[in-house]
Amino acid sequence: MDSSLTLVIFTIGLALFFDFLNGFHDAANSIAAMVSTRLLKPHWAVLWAAFFNFVAFLFFGVHVATTIGIGLVDPSVINIYVILSALLGAIFWNIFTWYYGLPSSSSHALIGGLLGASIAHAGLQPLKWIGIFKVLAAIVVSPLLGMIMGMTLMVLTARIFFYSMPNKVESWFHKLQFLSSAFISLGHGSNDAQKTMGIIAMLLYSSQMIEGHFYVPFWVVISCNFVIALGTIFGGWRIVKTMGMRITKLRPVSGFCSDTASATTLALATALGIPVSTTHTVTGAIIGVGSLNGFSAVRWGVAKNIVWAWILTIPAAGCVAAIVWGIVHFLYQIP
Repeated sequence: MDSSLTLVIFTIGLALFFDFLNGFHDAANSIAAMVSTRLLKPHWAVLWAAFFNFVAFLFFGVHVATTIGIGLVDPSVINIYVILSALLGAIFWNIFTWYYGLPSSSSHALIGGLLGASIAHAGLQPLKWIGIFKVLAAIVVSPLLGMIMGMTLMVLTARIFFYSMPNKVESWFHKLQFLSSAFISLGHGSNDAQKTMGIIAMLLYSSQMIEGHFYVPFWVVISCNFVIALGTIFGGWRIVKTMGMRITKLRPVSGFCSDTASATTLALATALGIPVSTTHTVTGAIIGVGSLNGFSAVRWGVAKNIVWAWILTIPAAGCVAAIVWGIVHFLYQIP
């Protein structure tokens, strides 16, 4: 087998490994509310979420994948070594934050890795600043939107069911959480799996295995959704604890509202082709619903640590990717 083809296959495998880690790392986004409110036991919750992660490709296009593939960096300067370095940078940061239980963004780790490796390879000139600005703006907007929507849904729910028996309301929303958790799993599977689709399509395009215009082959779509679902099945339990239990205490009503707010934000971003962080959005929604119970209902120390992980993700993953590219360039004298 030709050595270049071998390297392409290896890099695709590495991209799918990142996709698996994405599902593993971000499983908490889909199941934290279900586990916290005891809707389902953890092993059933991850199977529920994984199913909707997989079928997400039936409901959304590949706008986010296109943004990753050609919307952040000029594809003419991308080569297999840049992509390889980007993936290694993102994987390192994902494993590091998983180990310490920090719900950082797999999406932004990948974007940081891509930018860091591209800058190390070709400088700042190939960067597409409009696309990068959208990503950076989404870091702020998506958790704020999730928080505002979560608070709004909680207030509306409280007004609509003000005269209803609390036990009945709890029972109704306990069942409605099946729908809201499915909705957020669809959002997670669509937006997050598309980042890996974009990377693999970019690899195939730069290796001239995709001729003509840039597009995402169907086998890439199926593979990425399947692998992210597989990662969700295995679950990142350290982060589930942070998201579902340590930020604030969730009840069926608040769990439904936080999931619905997060999922709506993700669906909107996916339709617009903006690669947002599922983790950021979900955390913002959980903080929003929790804060209505009083300032002290949210453990702000935990939230502060999460925010620091958000801030550091893109530059940290970018630095690791740049270092990896430098090592590869030094060892193999890659142009």
